[in-house]
Amino acid sequence: MNWAFLQGLLSGVNKYSTAFGRVWLSIVFLFRVMVFVVAAEKVWGDEQKDFKCNTAQPGCHNVCYDHFFPVSHVRLWALQLIFVTCPSLLVVMHVSYREEREKKNQLKHGEGCRRLYKDTGKKRGGLWWTYVLTLVFKMVVDAVFVYLLYYIYEGYDFPSLVKCTQVPCPNTVDCFISRPTEKRIFTLFMVVTSLVCILLTFFEIVYLVGKRCRECFSSLGHSRHLVPVHTSLINGKDGLSVVETRSAKLSNHDNNRGKAPPYSDVQFASTLCKEFERNGGL
Repeated sequence: MNWAFLQGLLSGVNKYSTAFGRVWLSIVFLFRVMVFVVAAEKVWGDEQKDFKCNTAQPGCHNVCYDHFFPVSHVRLWALQLIFVTCPSLLVVMHVSYREEREKKNQLKHGEGCRRLYKDTGKKRGGLWWTYVLTLVFKMVVDAVFVYLLYYIYEGYDFPSLVKCTQVPCPNTVDCFISRPTEKRIFTLFMVVTSLVCILLTFFEIVYLVGKRCRECFSSLGHSRHLVPVHTSLINGKDGLSVVETRSAKLSNHDNNRGKAPPYSDVQFASTLCKEFERNGGL
């Protein structure tokens, strides 16, 4: 397995991940890939050679070993790491597809044209769905492999002595597993790290879905707040009353323009004085 290629691939995905995704990536490299490369292969490297049975019957040793170890732990974990990490390639491919579309759009309409994406690496639209589906796939794969490990080996324990009755063994044969305590410790460690990765992936899915729902509800509430105000200014009672009042003021102003002013008190006093003088005064 080319671990350098895997590291470069996941490092490219890291810049598109959330905080949970970055923690998940750190755990995968430090506690799964590194432990797998440094220790796991050495622990299980001699499992078949040091698997001893107290019989010299030809074929009994191989049959008993295949019965208790149908799949190698090392190969099972390698397959699990491949299935867990490779879906991240879909995110990188989707971002590359967006960048290629953006380049073609700029070549076609010029540099100052309207962009297709505000940020090609931002998780919106199809990229959001791609990212969430890869998270679901990784969580399901980890859970399936944890169950397979439990189902195939009937638990995570390694007894020192196992009894084999498979053909062509002549009778019940005692077989001995090499370094069972060491194998048990590393198996439990890999299982616990897989469960932690499942938990982190679940939290990341909840975070992304919750964030999207919050954005949808906030935009919906903002639109509902703007629409009544706009309609009230145009079709509402308050809007009609304002328009009618303004129209009435303008019409009264136009009607009064050009007409004589009303009969004032000064004119009334002047008329009384003229009548008094006409009658001879005091």
